[in-house]
Amino acid sequence: MSNLLTLGSDLVILYFVLMVCWWLCSEMHMNCFFRADFMDQKTSFLTDKSRFLIELPKIFKPKSWKSHLYSHYFGWKKLRESWWKKLLILWVVGWFLGSVWIFCFMSSQAIEKRRDLLANMCDERARMLQDQFNVSMNHIQALAILVSTFHHSKDPSAIDQETFARYTERTAFERPLTSGVAYAVKVLHSEREQFEKLQGWSIKRMDAQEQSPAREDGSAPEILEPSPTQEEYAPVIFAQDTVSHVISFDMFSGKEDHENILRARESGKGVLTAPFRLLKSNRLGVILTFAVYSTELPSNATPAERIRAAIGYIGGIFDIESLVDKLLHQLACKQSIVVNVYDTTDPDEPISMYGTNLTGNGMYHKSNLHFGDPLRKHEMHCSFTHHPPLPWLAITTSIGTLVIALLIGHIFHATVNRIAKVEDDYRKMMKLKKQAEDADVAKSQFLATVSHEIRTPMNGVLGMLQMLMDTELDITQQDYVRTAQASGKALVSLINEVLDQAKIESGNHELEAVRFDLRVLVDDVLSLFYGKSQEKGIELAAYVSDKVPEFLIGDPGRIRQIITNLMGNSVKFTEKGHIFVSVNLVEEVIYSTESETEFQPTSTLSGLPVADRRRSWESFKTFSQDLPVFQHAFLSTSSDLINLIVSVEDTGTGIPQEAQSRVFTPYMQVGSSTSRIHGGTGIGLSISKCLVGLMKGEIGFVSEPNIGSTFTFTAVLTRGHANPSEYKSREFKGMHALVVDHRPSRAKVVKYHLQRLGIHVELVSDLHQAFLRITNGKSVVNMMLIDKEAWPKDADLWPLFINISKKGNQFTMPKLFLLDNPTCPAKSKCSNSLESMLTVITKPVRASMLAVYLRRAMGGGEKDTGEDGVLPRPSLCNLLHGKHILVVDDNIVNLRVAAGALKKYGAEVTCADGGKLAIKKLKPPHKFDACFMDIQMPETDGFEATRMIRKMESDANDRIEHGELLGEACGNVLHWHVPILAMTADVIQATQEECRRCGMDGYVSKPFEGEQLYRERTMAHHASWVNHQTSHTVHSCFAEIEIWRRNR
Repeated sequence: MSNLLTLGSDLVILYFVLMVCWWLCSEMHMNCFFRADFMDQKTSFLTDKSRFLIELPKIFKPKSWKSHLYSHYFGWKKLRESWWKKLLILWVVGWFLGSVWIFCFMSSQAIEKRRDLLANMCDERARMLQDQFNVSMNHIQALAILVSTFHHSKDPSAIDQETFARYTERTAFERPLTSGVAYAVKVLHSEREQFEKLQGWSIKRMDAQEQSPAREDGSAPEILEPSPTQEEYAPVIFAQDTVSHVISFDMFSGKEDHENILRARESGKGVLTAPFRLLKSNRLGVILTFAVYSTELPSNATPAERIRAAIGYIGGIFDIESLVDKLLHQLACKQSIVVNVYDTTDPDEPISMYGTNLTGNGMYHKSNLHFGDPLRKHEMHCSFTHHPPLPWLAITTSIGTLVIALLIGHIFHATVNRIAKVEDDYRKMMKLKKQAEDADVAKSQFLATVSHEIRTPMNGVLGMLQMLMDTELDITQQDYVRTAQASGKALVSLINEVLDQAKIESGNHELEAVRFDLRVLVDDVLSLFYGKSQEKGIELAAYVSDKVPEFLIGDPGRIRQIITNLMGNSVKFTEKGHIFVSVNLVEEVIYSTESETEFQPTSTLSGLPVADRRRSWESFKTFSQDLPVFQHAFLSTSSDLINLIVSVEDTGTGIPQEAQSRVFTPYMQVGSSTSRIHGGTGIGLSISKCLVGLMKGEIGFVSEPNIGSTFTFTAVLTRGHANPSEYKSREFKGMHALVVDHRPSRAKVVKYHLQRLGIHVELVSDLHQAFLRITNGKSVVNMMLIDKEAWPKDADLWPLFINISKKGNQFTMPKLFLLDNPTCPAKSKCSNSLESMLTVITKPVRASMLAVYLRRAMGGGEKDTGEDGVLPRPSLCNLLHGKHILVVDDNIVNLRVAAGALKKYGAEVTCADGGKLAIKKLKPPHKFDACFMDIQMPETDGFEATRMIRKMESDANDRIEHGELLGEACGNVLHWHVPILAMTADVIQATQEECRRCGMDGYVSKPFEGEQLYRERTMAHHASWVNHQTSHTVHSCFAEIEIWRRNR
């Protein structure tokens, strides 16, 4: 059968090989014929061999084969008609042979599977029989140790026949395969007489007939002769009750037992006899013999040492037939196979130990049995009881394959007629696809070029305007400069939005995965809109739940962009009220939504009604009721995935119902007059939706005309872990603050920012409660923050409060702070008696800004106030005082802008107009603390210059490490690494990645501002060589800068 299968498979393979060779030869001939004109024109100057080698890859190209097959064979009608019948016959014959081959193959597989099944069943039974035998063998060996310990090592002996019989009977369950156990002691001829007197019986010989491998005698003779004279005897002195008739038998007098004893004591292992008929039961069995030694012998003891140390022999009788019967009863499918056990020590004459001779279909399996005696060989032979069934699967599969092949041949004719048309359509589609790809590449290149060319001069425009703002200007001039600066920033924002939309449409947008602090990010976004909110008189606030981890891993730039787009729209369409940003975990919002029974639209930050934000996430799949397990999945604090939900709530004009369906459509706005009144391109929300999708989140909104809008989005980020070495300020740790505000939402925001500083916060709704808390409270209140709306207009309460505080020492007067919107001149309305103790904090409130105000008021910073009651400006010139910075750019305007911005912070700036000069100046040793490097420069660009600088630093560090450079020669620096920050108008992701690969420490996109240069330089400096406290100082400096800008 196997030869037939091999022959059939070879014929099928040969048939297909011949068909392919025939088609290939004809195809090569066609290709050469149809490409002759091309070969003559393009390769006429080459030899015939060279031209063939050039054309060979084109001939064997798979796409070329398919194209020419369709065009030259199926495309010609006469050729198709003449060859179709022959091809159809070949198809039917080929698949008929294939069906026969499938039938033979599947039949052979079924046979092999049946053979494997038999092998597995036989091996399983053999393994179980062997394991059970080994268990009993181990217990017999343990009995040998017990006899050696308690009979021969004790004087007098602790074991007698009664004890041995009782013990073996009680422990018989541990030897389920043995019929009995007996112990024979070693007796020399000189000791025989004394031994017989001591035992009270004479040593008997075994059956007079020599044991044969399978003797048929069923009973022992009643009278046995004394054992003949010999040098050594082995009489049985202890025996289990089931075999107590063997007591006094000399095991040395039997041939099989004699050989077993000799082998057992020489090897120190268990030894088996040949199968023989057991007395009384007349069933086949074997005897397992172990030698008992007087002392414990090493594993490498010689046979002579073992013979001298042997003092007895313990044997166990195994009933093989009963053993196999028990095994088969334990297994299912007992009747499915026939089992036979043989002793194959003599392979020519095997002895049957269990079962009958194999009969059946000729399929059987042989499994080897290892009973611990290397001299005796045993095997288990298994075969199926029933004949194998018909291979119905092979029959149905082969017939089904043939039927399917015939059906395919039937429809193949119609398919061929459609190929030509499909090929023509395919060629047209590929041509259009190529044109679209070329257009997309051209568009991307155009946008990148335009962006770069616009950003470079805009950097000069905005930079010079900023430098102009720092000069002495009158009110009109300041207004003109601010207008020009705002227009320039609007143009840059437009360029950024168009670039983002282009990258999203082309599918080239990628997200970063870096660790960041979401609370600091939200605070930074709030500070961006301080100026616009001051102009309109609207209140900004942000709140991040304490359930949100301190650090997250994601793309902070894109999250900032989304929140900035949403807040920008809110500021644009809000004329009064507030804008509130809240960040929570999704499961936290789910539970809070379930607990809220009724929505109160006026319980808000400003008291104005807002839209129900719960309606903004109604369509989110995350909140689907069909996912009940979801709520519990995110509650595990060990999970690294964090599902955030961010809401931006405003009290603006709202979105008309008819325009809500096209909110996220690119370049679409609410109405025709929107762009004229508010400006904008209408792609900010479209970009935000795409970015949210990249973060595996969803975005939605709810809006009510003349009430406001609430936009909500989710994002899946990864939990970030804090660095234990990072510095955390503890200067306000343990202080107590009292917040006076009758609006719970607004008070919660202030409490959130104070708790970030480590301050314990209590909330009260009015000043009377605050007065009672201060005078009667057990703990000292260090500070009291009062919202402007909670401030009494008549201020009659405060003189009494001040008089009480001056008269007695019953309580400590807390520091007073007034939380005020930026448009209201609150200080002018305060009573004069409070001017010495009152500090005004201008909203929006941020943790870093609060820290600056509190530090000054509590004695950790500047205490004096200006003449108008406003905090004095911090000295910006000291932030980078004494720092040497190198600015490299081939554009003289950009050099002046960057140098002017850095000098404002007190830095000493050196300019270089090319990469070669930068390499020369940054060759160790040098005096520079940082370098701002332009990327696109002639001759040596920023990437190449950075690589060469890093190489020079690496060489210098190696020389310092090996002692080739002394400390004085290298400027007393043990490790050289100057922070290099890229300055470029190219903002694509690939450029940023190339900056990191070449060794740059940061990235500043043009047009840049002085604060951006300062921030990047300080962060790079902190990452390279500043201690851990610098990070805290950096945030404090940024807060100082913002307060200076507000007060200015």
